[in-house]
Amino acid sequence: QVQLVESGGGLVQAGDSLRLSCAVSGSSYTFSRCAVGWFRQAPGKEREFVASISRNGNNIAYEDSVKGRFIISRDNAKKMVYLQMNNLQREDTALYYCAADAQALLLVTPTTSQNYEVWGQGTQVTVSS
Repeated sequence: QVQLVESGGGLVQAGDSLRLSCAVSGSSYTFSRCAVGWFRQAPGKEREFVASISRNGNNIAYEDSVKGRFIISRDNAKKMVYLQMNNLQREDTALYYCAADAQALLLVTPTTSQNYEVWGQGTQVTVSS
């Protein structure tokens, strides 16, 4: 079983950038068998998919509103997943979670929260105008 810890959130102004990190505990072998996703939840709203990356990093999926602004990546040797967020907007304000799907096939990029078995505690991103 892996555990996930997010970091990198903060308070920024619209147009700024942030890079979120997700540190994954457990063996490198276990991590390499996990697809990883980022989700977010704003106050009063449902949790929503942001981005996901396949086990080998070759396939990536993004929610439409973040395409062209956010970049997800992973470093299997360091057991880290990153979310580079550029040109942040007020509507990006939310608690951001990373999640792991240990059942994913090699090239799959799960986009629904039900696919993910393990979740981090979240890191807050607040964007002011």
